[in-house]
Amino acid sequence: MADRPYRRTLLKVSGEALMGDGATGIDTTTVARIAGQITTAQQQDVQIAVVVGGGNIFRGVQAAEAGMDRATADYAGMLATIINAIALQDALEKAGATVRTQSPINVQQVAEPYIRRRAMRHLEKGRVVIFAAGTGNPYMTTDTAAALRSIEIGAEILLMAKHGADGVYDCDPNKNAAAKRYDSLTYMEAISKRLDVMDSTALSLCMENELPIIVFDLAAENSIVRAVSGERIGTYIGSEQSVPAGV
Repeated sequence: MADRPYRRTLLKVSGEALMGDGATGIDTTTVARIAGQITTAQQQDVQIAVVVGGGNIFRGVQAAEAGMDRATADYAGMLATIINAIALQDALEKAGATVRTQSPINVQQVAEPYIRRRAMRHLEKGRVVIFAAGTGNPYMTTDTAAALRSIEIGAEILLMAKHGADGVYDCDPNKNAAAKRYDSLTYMEAISKRLDVMDSTALSLCMENELPIIVFDLAAENSIVRAVSGERIGTYIGSEQSVPAGV
């Protein structure tokens, strides 16, 4: 667990986090607040990439459960993430950041194609890189995309910004007032306890590549800035060697 700024990070922002207090869609005030935090964090000489979800607009899994072809539903969900990426890009630029959005789906009018080395070069030049459209493949969540892109670009930490949850709990804190929040977990503990961290494919990718994860509440004051600075917030997930004993 670090007490220093991370050199390169990837921030996963769920689509639901962009809704603010709304039931759906994009709340521009909320997006502007997130963009302001990312810009402030970047000023600490931290390279920041972002993966955005699309659940505030369209959820492929739910559409598939309602009868839509799963692959088709997932592609629709990827397009929703592109809409969110464009909104976040606009807010970041208004906050003074230089931004590049990349997509594995060809939408050349609004985003560059995803090219790993180009993305890394953008980061080295001080640009925020937004990865839209997940992995570009159906049956893969944006959590998996966040884990994959983190590994590909050599991120030191994966920051999982949650909507209304300040870490990982042993049960749903909204349903059980006695729910316990974990300060830290090993990958295997998170998998074996079936905790609501991310999907199992994403968590396995992080474990296999020893990519640590911090799960925290996006709505908490200066949470992104605090996380990239190395402050211990939320729940830290890592290897047995990196997790403090007895925590």
